[in-house]
Amino acid sequence: MAKVILVLSDALRDDRAAEHMSFLEHLVETRRATRYKVRGELPTMSRPCYEAVHTGVAAMEHGITSNHVVRLSRMPSIFSAAQAARRVTAASAYCWFSELYNRAPFDMVDDREVDDTALPIQHGRFYNTDDYPDFEVFTAGAALVRKFAPDYLLIHPMATDYLGERHGGDSYEYRHQITAQDSMLAYAWPEWEALGYTLLVTGDHGIGPDRLHGGTRPDMRDVPLYVIAPQAAGRGNTGATVSQLQIAPTVCALLGVPIPPTMQQAPIAVA
Repeated sequence: MAKVILVLSDALRDDRAAEHMSFLEHLVETRRATRYKVRGELPTMSRPCYEAVHTGVAAMEHGITSNHVVRLSRMPSIFSAAQAARRVTAASAYCWFSELYNRAPFDMVDDREVDDTALPIQHGRFYNTDDYPDFEVFTAGAALVRKFAPDYLLIHPMATDYLGERHGGDSYEYRHQITAQDSMLAYAWPEWEALGYTLLVTGDHGIGPDRLHGGTRPDMRDVPLYVIAPQAAGRGNTGATVSQLQIAPTVCALLGVPIPPTMQQAPIAVA
């Protein structure tokens, strides 16, 4: 049974992560981490992929088929499974996560900061602008760790998506932001490791050189998955491709909470 932090970097392409996340790749190279390629779900849009990552269910089943479907999730999720097992949940994330798992529509005053054990995301720090600084997202997540010691924490930075949609997935701006996120993780990981957290880093979808996602090309669909366990060896770069639907049951297995029957994919081998 572990505590888990999931960093879901919006529009983090697999190939660009391999090129520009040198701290995480250092952990992979020295076998302190395990790396997979993830075949992302279709459609390669944010809200459907957020739901797929957290429920382990495809879009035609979970029903969040576009970014314009604004309602609460109707499926068991990592958050609800953890809450049912009396575990502490938290998120520093975009407001769409609040709409999926706490309340919809998002109220920018009432829902920006929540501390309510009756909600699936018990401790939430939500932002509602796409250009919100990643530094603030990571800092809010780190503060949640220190204040509430959550068993499951989601950290969801958006700048890679924002810059990718404006400059493209081959641009300096996009690639530089990936390196910036890697540096933030390099700074935060020693403290999180000492507290016993397992860290997962992945993306929801990728981004093309034409500033687009929503299609089926590998640059829009393939994202990385890094798994770093505290004081433990990893498997290095496995070279294997896994399903995005395996992430939710993997997190539940790490947390030691019952995996909902709707999460039908097998957990990923993380060690």
